[in-house]
Amino acid sequence: MSKMQFVWIYAYLVLMIESLLCLVLQSDFLVLVFLMGFAGVSLVLGGFSTKSPYSHFGANRELLQILAYEPVLLLLAIAIYAQNGTFLISEIVIHEQPLLLPLWPLFIAVLYVLTIKMRKSPFDISTSHHAHQEIVKGITTEYSGPFLALYHLAEWYEIVLMLGVIALFWANPLWIGLLIAFAAFLLELVVDNIAARMTARWMVRLSWSVGLTLGILNVAYLYIIKGVF
Repeated sequence: MSKMQFVWIYAYLVLMIESLLCLVLQSDFLVLVFLMGFAGVSLVLGGFSTKSPYSHFGANRELLQILAYEPVLLLLAIAIYAQNGTFLISEIVIHEQPLLLPLWPLFIAVLYVLTIKMRKSPFDISTSHHAHQEIVKGITTEYSGPFLALYHLAEWYEIVLMLGVIALFWANPLWIGLLIAFAAFLLELVVDNIAARMTARWMVRLSWSVGLTLGILNVAYLYIIKGVF
């Protein structure tokens, strides 16, 4: 491992913790999205800071994953602002109408993002949980010992964060949102066990054709039909 890998894996963990704190403290959702993006870039830079070709392949695919899910999360932030007039998560929690009702197309898109974030089939692309013959362990090939543990710790923070974002779609009462998040987690486990892996190109193509389309139509509905801007 290179010294810069140490720096980037710590940055990945710290930024992911900060993202989760934004959610727990009911801070700004847009800031949360940017922190998640910076965390993903830190992981990619860690993959590129080594000479391992497998790590480079994994880092390239991780970049494609960011390209696939980040626009959907940004559209979600725009839709939340359109619906509530603010990016503050605290306003989402106290709002009487659940986000799921006006933002159900984006909810479907976020479920797609959750599949990518969990790095499970059909999007087991950058870290290669099931395709060791192809790129060994991908972006995590050069990590071992406590630094591999830091990666897995940050990955679990990321999963909890995404499940928390899903819970925001029905944040009042919160227990309904938690049930929806739990059901989404179980759904992802089922999909992981029944779906074959896709290529990175198919992942981006499907994300842009389905996720972005649903997100853009949802935001357009809020903008044109409801006239909330």
